[in-house]
Amino acid sequence: MNKLVCLLLVVALSFSCKESVKSSDTLVKTNKELYEAITNAKAGDNIVLANGVWENVEIKFVGEGTEKAPITLSAETPGKVFIEGVSNLEIAGHYLIVEGLYFRNGYTPTSNVIAFRTSEEEVANYSRVTNCVILDFNQKQRDKDDLWIQLFGKHNQVDHCYIAGKTNGGPTLRVDLKGNQSIRNYHQIVNNHFGPRPRKGGARGESIQLGSSFTSMSPSNTTIANNLFEECNGEVEIISSKTNFNEIRNNVFYKSEGSVVTRHGNYAVIDGNYFIGDGVNKNFGGIRLVNTGHWVINNYFYNIIGENFRSPLAVMNGIPKSPLNRYNQVTDVVVAYNTYVNCKSPWQFGVGTNIAQADVLPKSEIRSARALRTNVANNIIYNKTGDKNVIIEHDKADGVRFSNNIINNQGVDFGNKERIEPNKFELTKVSENIFLPKLTGEFDIYQGFGFETITKDLFGNSRVDNNSIGATIQGKLNAPPILDKTKYGASWYSNEVEIIEPNVIEVTATKGQLEAKIATAKAGDIISLNPGKYQVSKSIVINKTITIQSKGSDKAEIVFEGLENTPVFELNPYGILNIKNIILTGNNSNYAFASLKENMSNHFGLTVSGCEISDFNYVLKVYKESFAEKITFENTSISNCENGLELSEETNDRGDYNTEYLTVNSCTFDNVKQNVIDYYRGGYDESTIGGNLNVTNSTFTNCGEKEPNKMLLNHRGIVYVNLTKNTFKNNKVDYVAILWGAKENYESDNELNNSGKIKTEENLKMTLMY
Repeated sequence: MNKLVCLLLVVALSFSCKESVKSSDTLVKTNKELYEAITNAKAGDNIVLANGVWENVEIKFVGEGTEKAPITLSAETPGKVFIEGVSNLEIAGHYLIVEGLYFRNGYTPTSNVIAFRTSEEEVANYSRVTNCVILDFNQKQRDKDDLWIQLFGKHNQVDHCYIAGKTNGGPTLRVDLKGNQSIRNYHQIVNNHFGPRPRKGGARGESIQLGSSFTSMSPSNTTIANNLFEECNGEVEIISSKTNFNEIRNNVFYKSEGSVVTRHGNYAVIDGNYFIGDGVNKNFGGIRLVNTGHWVINNYFYNIIGENFRSPLAVMNGIPKSPLNRYNQVTDVVVAYNTYVNCKSPWQFGVGTNIAQADVLPKSEIRSARALRTNVANNIIYNKTGDKNVIIEHDKADGVRFSNNIINNQGVDFGNKERIEPNKFELTKVSENIFLPKLTGEFDIYQGFGFETITKDLFGNSRVDNNSIGATIQGKLNAPPILDKTKYGASWYSNEVEIIEPNVIEVTATKGQLEAKIATAKAGDIISLNPGKYQVSKSIVINKTITIQSKGSDKAEIVFEGLENTPVFELNPYGILNIKNIILTGNNSNYAFASLKENMSNHFGLTVSGCEISDFNYVLKVYKESFAEKITFENTSISNCENGLELSEETNDRGDYNTEYLTVNSCTFDNVKQNVIDYYRGGYDESTIGGNLNVTNSTFTNCGEKEPNKMLLNHRGIVYVNLTKNTFKNNKVDYVAILWGAKENYESDNELNNSGKIKTEENLKMTLMY
């Protein structure tokens, strides 16, 4: 009898719960139904978007929920509701939740994909976006800036979301403080996976920006915690803190080309984060400090070898009486209880000093104010290979106090023993990428003002009764699985990609077959050309990763008969072309390769190897707002062309350029009349890598006769230039190149014969962006 009563009670309760859920759920299938459901929503209601594609939908989610009865806008099945086309979401009111949406295949019609407001006065408070994905939701134009998530109001939260693939300008996520309704906001940005953000080739590519220079005097009190930042390469700042009292805790920065930067604002806490590099890429950074009152504690740095702005710890020089949008002096900062393993020159002070460039910069740009009243204490450094320059002083660190720091530098003298005490401790492997010092003795612990508030270590262990120097106390090596991606982002989404073996597709010279096979090939496939002459009359669209190569040792020839100013290969968004051992011939008025003239919403790429290219107007034409991470020409001959490689249309002086890496190796250029290599960066700033040009082992003959500026290789504004072991013969120019001496511009072992000269100018006058 009791069992029967219990069974009936369970059934009754189950039925009651189902009825309760049904009564508050509203399934909507059209824009009209969605609008009506939002208009009529009451506290506790759940508006459910039906599975499928919602195209060209602008959602204004406005309502008044309560703490115990929020209003929810959710997917019928998380990950099965696709927001596409020209679409966005705006939220205003109290206690609103958005859950399970997937933004893809489109872009926002406004300045935000998700905005926590519907107008300047109508903002969201105590609201949440969770378990959502935004992927490749880019504007068609790279220069059209937007924000994928913009937080206004107070006490809002973005959590368990996957956000990746932003290529146009603007931070991925920004917290705005314009207006009292958004100051002291206490937002939470937690447990998200910020997936790969490709290199942007210019500024305005942060993953997270907290405020702006013009709200930098305001308190934000935003927390960024327990997130994974994976390959966030947009620019030098991954997180740009520009307001006061922000906390950046327990995040993982994995192979991300940039740093956590206290760009403006004061009193940031950067506690318990992991910075993981590979010991090869110098663009992976750590923490860069500007302004006052920051606490950098319990952080772990592994294989970070970045320099200057991207060094593991970069303490900047400031500008005396700095304006709001430049660099304030570092003062009253604590850097304590951090561990550095196999990091090159981990501590760099006076970063950004530019006193030597005073003759080409305005006084308002001279960074001469050194750090003051800064404590660097209780830190540990371990180097598997000894480093002669553990501390680099770009300007004197005479305002920094060093206390109770130790290093194992394998006995190599580094000249700073009064700042860091040498020791012979070894490492213990705790988990992949986490190696911690195993100290064999007791070390004094510096107790500065406020140090008693540092009560936990990197792993959350208490420092109160069992403290030690470094990011972790000794003996408790309970490292979390920091790269377990299931801990971060949307529960229903994974960015792990299955590696698929490419198909090799044979093609004959039958007219039209080449174009048809490329069009139907899958990403990663190899198009193998049998010997012969391939007549092509219209541009071949490249919109995926594809390899085109000759089948055997005899090179197939592609003869392009297309209209003037059209390319053989039209490089579209996502188009990555690898072309090997092919002869390409034009009609002197058309192009070999070109990006789209407009709507390059995503990157392209090009590698040309072992090819023979002749009789084109342009070998490569890259239009404005197009970007490739890598363009490579190797073992290739280029002859009898009006123009060579032209990447020079980013003339807006905003710091943009068309490719991160332009490499020319073991190539010959013969009778290329102008734009032999023209690679331009307009507008100078430090927020990007700045472009890389490598020209090596190549020969240039009878080139440049139509160059208006009488310069063979034009690379103005590019930060990294390497010209090595090239031969220049009978080029009718005054200069082969003008190098920027103050930056990383170098030449060596070049042979010049009747070709002008290579000149170095220490300080090139550049148009500043600010």
